[in-house]
Amino acid sequence: MSSQTITADKAGTWKLGDLPVHRLGFGAMRLTGSAAFHLGTPSDRDRSIAVLRKAIDLGVNHIDTAAFYFSSLRSANELINSALAPFPDDLVIVTKVGPYRTWSGEWGTSARPEDLRAHVEENLRQLGRDHLDVVNLRRMPTYDSIAEHFGALAELREAGLIRHLGISNVEPRHLAEAQGIAPVVCVQNRYALDRPDPVTDELLRICGEQGIAFVPFYAVAGEGGERGATTTHDEEVRAVARAHGASPAQIRIAWTLHQGPHVLVIPGTGNPDHLVENVAAGAIRLTDEELHRLNAPRTKAG
Repeated sequence: MSSQTITADKAGTWKLGDLPVHRLGFGAMRLTGSAAFHLGTPSDRDRSIAVLRKAIDLGVNHIDTAAFYFSSLRSANELINSALAPFPDDLVIVTKVGPYRTWSGEWGTSARPEDLRAHVEENLRQLGRDHLDVVNLRRMPTYDSIAEHFGALAELREAGLIRHLGISNVEPRHLAEAQGIAPVVCVQNRYALDRPDPVTDELLRICGEQGIAFVPFYAVAGEGGERGATTTHDEEVRAVARAHGASPAQIRIAWTLHQGPHVLVIPGTGNPDHLVENVAAGAIRLTDEELHRLNAPRTKAG
């Protein structure tokens, strides 16, 4: 498919609270290197900055990031600050807290509730902002209830450091728990065409009923996860891709967007050409028959 003039608005819009965003956003994780975190080689700084500026040129106004997105030489937040500040008025930057990495790159003990202010302030410092648009609490395996952690973020919201709150890596019961404390504008869970998950399917449905944004991560990477996009695609994906003159990755993005008007996608890349392709996927319209074909292996596995 031609992608030269396709911009992010073709995917439609949704709101994170009172903040309108195009449904096709950008994930900053892969700006820092050939693979996420400390798993690959550091990226070229100028190229990463160029990708960010190109994203804005293509109409992207939703960037997902975190202070723990860094490699041995690159920090996603610092790249965003350097490339885009002063930030466009319509740009919504979403970050997340909970996980912790030491400066050597190793994963450390996840945040306790009393640690979260420092995590928020580190994001503020790196981004050069006086408040954060949206902060997601990433639930870690070390705690089942999110009440104390989410309550600590709610206090920071009341203090004006955070505008809106979201949650990540959760089940429906955690959404209900959080909503008893403060409004939730988005939910981030791992979700992909080739990864059946009845619990997350239910969460996606609940979010749709309540008007909450559902923001899958690793929608393109699939089983590749933090190491990068999968190269394994079902033949149905390849067939639909051929019919649209698109790549399998673009079909994965399009399928994700077709899961509901409240579903946002945040594909990440450090490659300018991949960025253009990702944004162009927001214009792909799948037929009911194509969706049935794509869903068949997932339905069978589920």
